[in-house]
This record gives sequence, structure tokens and C-alpha cells, in this order.
Amino acid sequence: MDLANVDEGRTALLGAEGRTRGWERRPAAPQSTWAQVSGIVLESAPTLLLTSIGLLFTGELLDHVSRWRAMRTIDELIMIIPVILNLKGNLEMNLSARLGTAANTGVLDDPHVRKRTVLGNLTLLQVQATVVAFVAACVSMLLGLFVPAVASASPTATAEAGAVAAGAVRGLIFKRKPRPKPPIIDGRPRSGIAEYVSPSLVHKHVHILTTPRFILVASTAMLSACMSSLVLGTFMCGLILLCRRLGRDPDNIAPPIAACLGDLVTLALLGLTSSVLITFVNTSFPLLIGVLLTASAALCVTMVRKNRHVRSLLTQGWGPLFGAMVITSASGIVLDMFAQRYQGFPILAIVISGLPGSVGSIFVSRLSTALHASAASAAHPHPSSEPSKPAPAAPAPRLVALTLLLVTLPVEVLFLTLLRAFGWLSLPLVFAVFAMLFFCTAVSISLLFARRLTEWLWARGRDPDMDAMPLHSAAMDLLGQLLLVLCFELVGLLGVKMER
Repeated sequence: MDLANVDEGRTALLGAEGRTRGWERRPAAPQSTWAQVSGIVLESAPTLLLTSIGLLFTGELLDHVSRWRAMRTIDELIMIIPVILNLKGNLEMNLSARLGTAANTGVLDDPHVRKRTVLGNLTLLQVQATVVAFVAACVSMLLGLFVPAVASASPTATAEAGAVAAGAVRGLIFKRKPRPKPPIIDGRPRSGIAEYVSPSLVHKHVHILTTPRFILVASTAMLSACMSSLVLGTFMCGLILLCRRLGRDPDNIAPPIAACLGDLVTLALLGLTSSVLITFVNTSFPLLIGVLLTASAALCVTMVRKNRHVRSLLTQGWGPLFGAMVITSASGIVLDMFAQRYQGFPILAIVISGLPGSVGSIFVSRLSTALHASAASAAHPHPSSEPSKPAPAAPAPRLVALTLLLVTLPVEVLFLTLLRAFGWLSLPLVFAVFAMLFFCTAVSISLLFARRLTEWLWARGRDPDMDAMPLHSAAMDLLGQLLLVLCFELVGLLGVKMER
């Protein structure tokens, strides 16, 4: 893998070269530039609009889930939501990118290879889900030791925070208050959870978390993540195979849907499993669930190692995945600082960071597919006895980027219109103009960063399908937050009042 492959991959970016359509293994007929650009618009625009609307439904779901008994009883279950949504969302996006590449390069055309590849990726997804859920549980427990207890917030603030947590920043907004001291009964503190405080420390009011609490949080996270991976992974595989059969490009459709549905499904399952397991908190049932899931992950590791189509993926992508989690935590800090200061900040973050991130994920997926296709074509040339007709010159990648930029503009306008029509947000005209300007800036930076990051990873022998999505998504979350803060500050300097 060298820089020459990068240049070759650029010629395939729009889909005319190195890709096949349908189940048959044959190159696509040469298409005009206009036909290729039209395909991008028709396939990506509805997807981006639906995913943006889906973020709002996820926010509403979080508003309800945060009121359930388990979430109100154990702070760490609330704290785990942004962490696990960030990690799990990236897993599904990576899956969509990998299978999109496999579909467009003809790997999935062979029935036997298709079956082994799909089953191998679903098995790998179970391993990844188990690991990231356990890491999310550990992070939430550490936050529980250093962050004051989460207090209840107003429904509006919680819904707005949920929308951002689901799609853009994956962070939560709550007014915090000091952790309440547990009541002392018979010389021991009781809080409804299996916690123990040494009698010698009771007078100091020390609140020490013990193993049963961690087991409950870890089991809840692991069970919900594994079920989400099974449901959503199967759906994404079916969606990509359907796109393949219909001659549609999954790179234009799958990544944003994977991110949106990943948040929605995981959040719903997290709420349901926590509500069930909270009733068994003082029993060994959560521990049994955790042990069974760990054993299942170990079995899946063995199966992945025996599958030559996905064996190499078992050790890839972990660094960018957890690095993205660190970057996203910075976005959460920005969100926490400014969400209560500016009206509509969380819900606007969906547009100015979530949507550019989704557009960038499409660009990453398309470029990665083109690079893989050109590399496969160079490694396995197909000589023909008949002279081939010269294919029309493929437009430059910047034309693809410009197309995606223009696609997002009406999506944003429609999104803001819906917010105003439903009475969720009312913005002055001056702010709307500046918001559009900063939105275009965010999308432009997202597309530029997507291209540079993908080519940089490819030139260093790294697979963009595994490494690019998490880093790009996290960086766009943080950039979007900072640009939105700048937008509010500039509008404020013009005398437009946007504070609560």
C-alpha cells in the first residue's frame, strides 16, 4: 500500500471504476459524471434527513428512560449512556464500511464467501460489543467515584441532552448536586443497592461502592450491547445485501443509518435490561449473566480466528476506537459548559456536528471502497482479448465532496424548519444566517478531514474501514461544538440575545 494506490483510488471514487453492480461479477457500464452525481444525491439525501429526524426520537427516548427506576437508583447507569453510545455507534459504522467495501468490490457476489463474510462479521461484532460494554462500565464506575451524583433535570433539558447524546456529542446535561449521604439503619448505610461501608467509617459518611453494584452495571451494559449488536448487525447486513441486489451503493446509505439506529436500539435495550436486572441486584443473577456473556465472547473469538475472511480484523481498530472515546469526552465538557447558557444549544448541535459527521462518514466509506477496489484491480488484473473502449474521465474527489455539501444544505434547512414548526425552537434571522455559515464550514472541514485521514491511514498500511470512522466522528463532534459556541458568541456581540 503506497501513495500510488491513493491516486489510483481517486479515479474510482464516484463508482465508475473498480466496482460491480448487482450479484454478477462484471464491471459497471461507464456512467456520465451527471449520472454518478445524481446517484449520490438520490441515495444520500433521504438517508441524511431520516437520520437527523431519528436523533430527535432518540432524545425523546432518553427523556423517558432517564425517569425509570434503575436510572434514578444507580447514577452509573446514566453515566454509562454517552460512553456506550459512542463506542457502540462506531462499531456499527465500521461494520457498514467493511461490508460496503466488500459489496462494491464484488467480494459478496460468491454465495459461500458472502455467507462466511457476513457470519464472521456478526461474530466479530459480538466480541467487540462485549469488550466495549465492559470498558464503558469501568469508565462509568470511575466517573461515579469522582463526579457528583446526577440529579434530575427538567424534561426539556433532558430531551435536548438526549438528542445530542444520541447522535452528535453523545453527552448528557444534568444539573448536579452533591451526592446524598446514605441513611444509616442499624449502624449500616442502606440505599437500595448492595453497598457496604465499614462501621469505623460510618461517622465520616464515606460512600463506598462495592462489587455487586459494578456487576449490575457491567452486566446491563454487556447484555444490552450484545443484543443490540445481534439485532442491528443483522439489519445492517441485510440492508447492505439489499442495496447490492438492487444496484444501490451501500456507501451512500449504510453509515448514517448505522450511527442513528445504533444509538436508538442500544439506548432502548439498555433501559429495558437495566429495569429487569435491577430487581435481581442482591442476587447472583447479574453475575451469572456476565459470566455467560464473557464465555460467549470467548467462543466468538475462537470462531473468528477460524474464519479467514475476518481473522485479521480481530486485533484491528481498538486504538482509534478508544481514542475517539477520549476525544468525545472533551465534547461532553463543552456541552456541559454551554448547554445551560445558550438556548437550544444541545438540539442545534445535532445539525452543526451530527450531520457533518454523517456526511463525512459517507465520504470515508466511499473513498475507502475506491482504494480497496483499485488495490484489488492492480493485484488481479483482468486482461481482455478485445480492445476496450476508453472510459470517460472520472471527476475529481472534490466534486464528490461538493455534491455531499450541497446535499446537506436543504437537509439542514428542512431540519430547522421542522424544529420551528413543532415549536421546539425559534431562532432569530441573524442567528439562522450565521448558523448556516458555520454549518457549511463544519461540513467542509468534515469532508476535507475525511479525505486526508482516509488517505493518510491507507498510505501507512492501515485499513480506513476500521480506523477512520471513530476518529472522524469524534473529531467532528468536538469541532461542531466549538463552532456552535463561536456562532452564539458572534451573534451575542451583534446584540442578539440568545441566553436563557
